[in-house]
Amino acid sequence: MPPTDASTDAGTAPATELATDTGPCSGPGSGSGTSTDGEDTLDLRLPDELIALFAGEAGTRGGTTGDATREDVIDALGGDVIDAPGGDVGDASGGGTGERRHVAENPTVAPADDDLLDRVGGWGPTATPVGVFHLVPVRIERDLPLIARWMNDPAVAAFWELAGPESVAEEHLCRQLDGDGRSVPCLGVLDGTPMSYWEIYRADLDLLARHYPARPHDTGIHLLIGGVANRGRGLGSTLLRAVADQVLDKRPSCARVVAEPDLRNTPSVSAFLSAGFRFSAEVDLPDKRAALMVRDRALRDLL
Repeated sequence: MPPTDASTDAGTAPATELATDTGPCSGPGSGSGTSTDGEDTLDLRLPDELIALFAGEAGTRGGTTGDATREDVIDALGGDVIDAPGGDVGDASGGGTGERRHVAENPTVAPADDDLLDRVGGWGPTATPVGVFHLVPVRIERDLPLIARWMNDPAVAAFWELAGPESVAEEHLCRQLDGDGRSVPCLGVLDGTPMSYWEIYRADLDLLARHYPARPHDTGIHLLIGGVANRGRGLGSTLLRAVADQVLDKRPSCARVVAEPDLRNTPSVSAFLSAGFRFSAEVDLPDKRAALMVRDRALRDLL
């Protein structure tokens, strides 16, 4: 049965044992769902560190900077924050689960020694109005049972489409853990208790960049709140603001944090608005119509 309780300690170590390294995955070797279609790179806005690698190709032309008309930020009640991946859909290898191959899917290859997200595992804890929060990179052998249990909650499964046996969630995680570091799956640990799942990813290197005017170093966020007791009371917006601020603090080259929740997921859109994101545009992705949410470095003290 899907979990209905607020417990988040099943299948994971106590917070004092949570390490920041990742263990080996038993899923597909590439981890990134890399396509062999060379056309995937044509519309990419490459970051500065990759331009030198492709100096002779048209893909080095850089991104545009336009956004849709800015809308006023609305006062929104806190809701269930279940922001699922969007983007292009690959072949669903999860046995009919409709698994989305959004993260780390663009075939542009970064240098092996390049840390694309400025070492998320070393960002450390941050104080928030609801407690001390820490992003801890996922370790399959420690965290898979807990994450798979969350994915089988019907409210989560409706948007993430990763319900089923543990192997479904494992494959999704391994695509990131075995990739080149453009997406890092993390547990969100609040006052020592794992209570949420996050994906911090390079939006400018993701297939999402083909659907909006990406800028170099744009950083994306996906989030789900695990226990039902933690939903519907504004906790998600508080943590979203804290994590977005951490991204901007720890990644000086990043000027924007972005997200693309499903437009139907009103509580998630409201939580992003309450967290200081602005609605930039509606975006037609292959598997959903999304609200492009943006938190700008220049506006972080105003929203």
